[in-house]
Amino acid sequence: MAYVYYNPNPTGINSMGDCSVRAVSKALNLSWDEAFDILVDNARLRADMPNSNANIDEVLSDYGFHKETFPDCKRCHTVREFAETHPYGTYVLGSGDHVVTVISGNWYDSWRSDDVPIIYYWTR
Repeated sequence: MAYVYYNPNPTGINSMGDCSVRAVSKALNLSWDEAFDILVDNARLRADMPNSNANIDEVLSDYGFHKETFPDCKRCHTVREFAETHPYGTYVLGSGDHVVTVISGNWYDSWRSDDVPIIYYWTR
């Protein structure tokens, strides 16, 4: 279980604002452009922002994911802790202002988000 550098942005820009695109790209095995288009198209229909939690939730739901939360989370799992305890499957983790994909216990991100506390996740 380890951090794996992942930045599919075609220009190589490491933007903090595109974590939803990176996460959806990895979780759905899409290019950055394909994930961006899906998020933007859905956001336009919702009159919402592409990286809003509600938009991400709807897009992932359309692809068979469902959202889980941690009830009464006094000390939530970090990205690393979640990955270490979930060695199988594909998950998109949310902290409220960041999303990252975990596949088979490895987390894929453009920066070391190991210690980010997560409050919900999507799985299928």
